[in-house]
Amino acid sequence: MIEEMQIRVSPRTAFYDDEIVHYIASERHMSMARIQGVRIVKRSIDARQKHVMVNLKVRVYIDEPVAADYLVPPIEYHPVDGSKQAIVVGAGPGGLFAALRLIELGIKPIVLERGKNVKDRRVDVARISREGIVDPNSNYCFGEGGAGAYSDGKLYTRSKKRGSVNRILGIFYQHGANENVLIDAHPHIGSDKLPAIIQNMRNTILDNGGEVHFETRVTRLVIEGHAVKGVETHDGQQFMGPVILATGHSARDVYQMLADEHVALQSKGLAVGVRLEHPQHIIDEIQYHDRNGRGDYLPAAEYSFVTQVDGRGVYSFCMCPGGIVVPAASAPGQLVVNGMSPSNRGTYWANSGMVVEIHPEDLPSQYAQYNELAMMHFQEDLEHKCFEQAGCSQVAGAQRMKDFVEGKPSKLIPPSSFAAGLQPSRLDQWLPPFIGNRLRKGFKIFGHSARGFLTNEAIVIGVETRTSSPVRIPRDRDSLAHIEIRGLYPCGEGAGYAGGIVSSAIDGERCAEKLCEQYVALGKCLKP
Repeated sequence: MIEEMQIRVSPRTAFYDDEIVHYIASERHMSMARIQGVRIVKRSIDARQKHVMVNLKVRVYIDEPVAADYLVPPIEYHPVDGSKQAIVVGAGPGGLFAALRLIELGIKPIVLERGKNVKDRRVDVARISREGIVDPNSNYCFGEGGAGAYSDGKLYTRSKKRGSVNRILGIFYQHGANENVLIDAHPHIGSDKLPAIIQNMRNTILDNGGEVHFETRVTRLVIEGHAVKGVETHDGQQFMGPVILATGHSARDVYQMLADEHVALQSKGLAVGVRLEHPQHIIDEIQYHDRNGRGDYLPAAEYSFVTQVDGRGVYSFCMCPGGIVVPAASAPGQLVVNGMSPSNRGTYWANSGMVVEIHPEDLPSQYAQYNELAMMHFQEDLEHKCFEQAGCSQVAGAQRMKDFVEGKPSKLIPPSSFAAGLQPSRLDQWLPPFIGNRLRKGFKIFGHSARGFLTNEAIVIGVETRTSSPVRIPRDRDSLAHIEIRGLYPCGEGAGYAGGIVSSAIDGERCAEKLCEQYVALGKCLKP
């Protein structure tokens, strides 16, 4: 007999398989010998009360051997050589999952990525911290895997109405992710593990007849009438077919290209602020209500804060327990920070983006001249200002958290994970007031609700600007194609319709399915 059960146990019991079996046998008043095995299906931590508990959904095999069943069935891919083709611009999560879904549907994907493959990209990423050199086509934002490849690999999303989250997690598992991504409430792969998984996805595309072209930057859409026929790249090559545009939230040259070609765009809201870094033990003590921290059986603690200040949201973003802060500029002359965690979440530090919601109407009047690109130009100007404040280097400006709130200079900055180095800076003075003032008020609120959070052991590092796209590429609600141009499918974060790895992957699949519909009548595509 196979039975699924919901149990609530201590962290120690959840940590050891034999203790889970003992607990179930005791609860069911049966001999442990009858339980042939237990498989954890879902796992979450409940730290709302003083005594932390772990909620488990388990599959119990009673009087029969453990079956080799799948939590999520694997997907079969079949060759698409000679099939109708489609162009996928960008090899981030939106583009990769679009390409994989196209193969499922019998369409040959041609993936064009401006950056390098995920392995060679490591060298350019490292040079930002070591030498202060930013390659505009190969960095934390651009290259195979997109912005997610070296910025953590968190797979948690609230976008569950748009598609199957379990399907996306299953594809990650099928390509090498640990089974924990199918089990944990907040699944996480890790910045050290994700590159190999991305490479496996690329191999699936190639092995089934798709194409992947690196260091191939798209510079023009081939438009005839009101339809996209293909794209042209920086070296003059043309690739023909309908286009899934999955270029990520930092491809400013793409937005400018679209504006120059009079493709309809919309300015959208953004969130801008700082990266906040604490010693991880402080977060553990706060979240687990224990001066001894997380102990031997709990993971590095996470947090999530949100409040309203003067009519705008102030909230934590991309929280990285046991992580590091990284330089995430995508062009010379910029200073941007982001965060990531290795798979074991084992560093001394915890960090998160602490950001303020900004609407287009919040911008100073000089940005009105940029129309739909106003938010993009504001974002870029703030990154240039941050670079200048740092002495035109990647040595970021930082301030102790409490000093920032109280408007005091920080003479010394505590040790940090930021490999490029930090220097004292008056972020409280040079951040735009409509951002800095709200952040200070937000920090006070968070410090009141979580005693010990507002501390000078924590530091704020500037600036965090790449939270989402500053531009939306509008598309039809039903077809997902651009509102004016047939055959163009704006996709993922760069189109303003997703936020994070999983939601971008879901959006990539949806765009592939809608693109497929135009080929169904020709018999060149399986019906989605």
